[in-house]
Formats: sequence, structure tokens, C-alpha cells
Amino acid sequence: MEKVKILDEKKFMWDGRTYMSESEANTIKVEYEKNNFETIMVQEEEEYFLFTRKVVAEVEIEKQQ
Repeated sequence: MEKVKILDEKKFMWDGRTYMSESEANTIKVEYEKNNFETIMVQEEEEYFLFTRKVVAEVEIEKQQ
């Protein structure tokens, strides 16, 4: 399994797990999305794989004094 997938110029990383059903993968996918991750699901034969990337909502930069 490839550990990295590029989709629309975005880098997704495999979560390291193999899911044996689409419903199992969907359950985990929803949990990732609740935690602000973008996800893609890939099916290869009878196995499912999730790839995630963290969505950065806001970046704060501290001013140096």
C-alpha cells in the first residue's frame, strides 16, 4: 500500500489500517472528519483504506519583543 496519495495537489497520508468493510471505514472516516481532517477512502479488491490530511483553520504568529 502506498503511504501517500496526492489528490488535487493535496497530500494525504495513509492511516496505516486496513478495513475489511466499507461501513467500518466510513465509521472511522466520520470520526476523522469530526476532528478536522480531510479524508479520502480507497477500495482495492475487498479492502478499504483511509488517507487523511489535517485541515489548518488558522495560524497564529507570535510577535517577538
